[in-house]
Amino acid sequence: MSAESASAIQRGQVDLLDFIDWSRVECLNQSSSHSLANALKQGYREDDGLNLESDADEQLLIYIPFNQVVKLHSIVIKGPEEEGPKTVKLFSNKEHMGFSNVNDFPPSDTAVLSPENLEGKPVVLKYVKFQNVRSLTIFIEDNQSGSDITKVQKITLSGSTVETTDMKGLKKIEDH
Repeated sequence: MSAESASAIQRGQVDLLDFIDWSRVECLNQSSSHSLANALKQGYREDDGLNLESDADEQLLIYIPFNQVVKLHSIVIKGPEEEGPKTVKLFSNKEHMGFSNVNDFPPSDTAVLSPENLEGKPVVLKYVKFQNVRSLTIFIEDNQSGSDITKVQKITLSGSTVETTDMKGLKKIEDH
């Protein structure tokens, strides 16, 4: 498989970037000069010179709410060989998580990122666990080398929107 096709979004899936509720996105322990926008926002995430960096230690806790319900299929987390993320825990629909309680909840899925993942190979998720996602929390527990700073160059979430019924569009059935 070529590198180009390995990083391509699966057929039937879309980049969920347009469905992120940017006003509520959060990242705990991010460097003020290397924030989450560098890895997540269109334009910034394509620039290899920009990245998200951890601040006090190697851990990052990222909260990404969506403006509609989505099905999450896969995630790409690109990073440098040494400081790139290693153990990544994903939580579906868990709000208000912090470093003090992140280990109190079982993750919906856990991935140990390989060098291929850090170069852009998608991590395919346990699809059944990510069917009705209103928010995603990403806990980056450690990095490849065990250093104090974790760097993330790009985060791409691939999936599809959940078709919902517009209740206003339904007509009441009259009893005859």
